[in-house]
Amino acid sequence: MASLSVSAYLKLSIGVAVATIGLKTGAWWLTDSVSLLSDAIESLVNLAGAMFALTMVTLAAQPADEDHPYGHHKAEYFSSGFEGVMIFAAAVAILWAAGHRLLNPQPLEAPGWGLALSVFSSALNGVLAWAMMRKAREHRSMALEADARHLITDVWTSVGVVVGLVAVMLTGWLWLDPVVAIAVALNILREGALLAWGAVDGLMDRALEPEVREEIDKVLEEFRHQAIRFDHVVTRRAGQRRFVDFHMHMPSSWTLGRAAAVRASVEQALMSAVPGLRATIQLLPLDVEAHFDDPKDLL
Repeated sequence: MASLSVSAYLKLSIGVAVATIGLKTGAWWLTDSVSLLSDAIESLVNLAGAMFALTMVTLAAQPADEDHPYGHHKAEYFSSGFEGVMIFAAAVAILWAAGHRLLNPQPLEAPGWGLALSVFSSALNGVLAWAMMRKAREHRSMALEADARHLITDVWTSVGVVVGLVAVMLTGWLWLDPVVAIAVALNILREGALLAWGAVDGLMDRALEPEVREEIDKVLEEFRHQAIRFDHVVTRRAGQRRFVDFHMHMPSSWTLGRAAAVRASVEQALMSAVPGLRATIQLLPLDVEAHFDDPKDLL
């Protein structure tokens, strides 16, 4: 599966979500377990999230146009935020169902079949989540990473449900079933909050990771000497795209052609060291300083 594209993984996620919804709904129907119902509801959220993520990834891949000259890369962040909201809605539904069952405990029916179906669906989600996370890190896809993290949460949810059902079978304590469902809801609420915050953080132009910034600094250090210096280095990321802006100071006696040639060399070295990077370099004489964050500029 390593050769599949990001959109292909999301299409596969949609297919697996449909399959797991069928399996987990069947497990709930066989057992009448509210914890298995909560697991099925979360898989329904997986389906909605994967479909929205595919839409956003398709939009993010569109080239820049007149209305969006910097491209559509930030569209992926909306996918992460959408999944966070959907997870919150699912958690509320699970808490409502679990609270009702906690007040009115019901015996479980055919728990063995329910366990078998839940374990099989969890195995499908686990394998897919592992492959999707690797692909997300390779392509720096926020949408794919959000979907993978949601699947991982779904796997841990299913593990908790299975443990809870086994405990009910061994002890006969019917209240354990809704208690496990409540624990599931609280767990996915946490994951939903993390996904939503990740989307907000990304939309606010978060700086590049420290290790990426180190690579940028190494490249600039290779070009730095008495005649050239760099300052005001600022980085940000937008979806899969990475950006760096800075000033390059050089002797005012240099010709425009020489300055442009050095600038092109720096830009090429940066793009080779950091895939997906776009550099904006402003050329300035050595004795000229640009002033950022001047309070007057904020008025």
